[in-house]
Amino acid sequence: MSELRELGAALRRWAPDGVGVVRVLARHGFGTVESGQLVAGTAGGSVAGVLYRGALDDAVLPLAEAAVSAAHTREAHVAEAAAVHAGLACAGGATLLGHPLPAAPATALGEALERGVPAALISTVQGAGAIVLTGPELGSAHGSLGAPELDAQAAEAARGLLRRGATATERVPAGAGELLVDVWVPKPSVLVAGAGAIGEALLAQAALLGWEARAETGLEAVHSAVAGFTDADVLVLLDHAPAFDVVLVDALRRGRGFIGALGSRRTQAARRERLLAAGLTEAELGRMHGPVGLDLGARTPAETAVSIVAQVVAVRYGRAGSALAAGDGRIG
Repeated sequence: MSELRELGAALRRWAPDGVGVVRVLARHGFGTVESGQLVAGTAGGSVAGVLYRGALDDAVLPLAEAAVSAAHTREAHVAEAAAVHAGLACAGGATLLGHPLPAAPATALGEALERGVPAALISTVQGAGAIVLTGPELGSAHGSLGAPELDAQAAEAARGLLRRGATATERVPAGAGELLVDVWVPKPSVLVAGAGAIGEALLAQAALLGWEARAETGLEAVHSAVAGFTDADVLVLLDHAPAFDVVLVDALRRGRGFIGALGSRRTQAARRERLLAAGLTEAELGRMHGPVGLDLGARTPAETAVSIVAQVVAVRYGRAGSALAAGDGRIG
């Protein structure tokens, strides 16, 4: 499990008994660090997540425990030697915000992080109130900042960050104050099942997009990998062998990730009959993208790879993959 999935699982387990979260309100130094860093804690001292590779643990851990019952801020500083030892580029300091996260938003955030679904956590910079947004367009809201107009401003700010397509942490003005907005945008991780020129082109295309990608040819390795899929993961099945049907059956029944299979319409029809015979329902089969890819007229392996990742992007954001000029909705 990735760190975010482990954090999500912990949030979901602890939510009924009370959770505090620690977030980065401001920082200086440390060099380049990732956004969206979060620590969750319980009143009993259990902690999940990490900030700045653990360099701030002396401040973070007690703050996480205290945050279960009330909001607090704390200044933390790390000297050069300790920062470098932790794997940071240089010394630095941070203003940390710890605040309670009620059961409903904590559960929603935990489930989203665990499943690899886009999510946002927004509070005031004082830690008053908290709202969690989840889903491809952050359309599901859980919790409140205390006023409908503030909730609406929070949602607009989070969805604006989501459109950038990357995890982000920002402070944004709202009303007479500021909001602290964390948005998590999971990167797709592509598993190519099979070998050949199209698989090689897919790996190259995924790398160009900054996605993780790997290829496997063995049935057991593919089956094991797909069993751990989140909604951010992608299977592109190149191998037409019926032995791989078991992977598709399990993947489609679990309902997680983008499941795509290459092959001619004849190959797809034969596969469909086998999967129905194996007990899949029409609804479960409807989750499979086969033949995988958008109809771009692709001919070469590289063009086919583009059509496949284009469909992954379209599905991820709930789009049909039609020409921009054909629609009248917002672009980007």
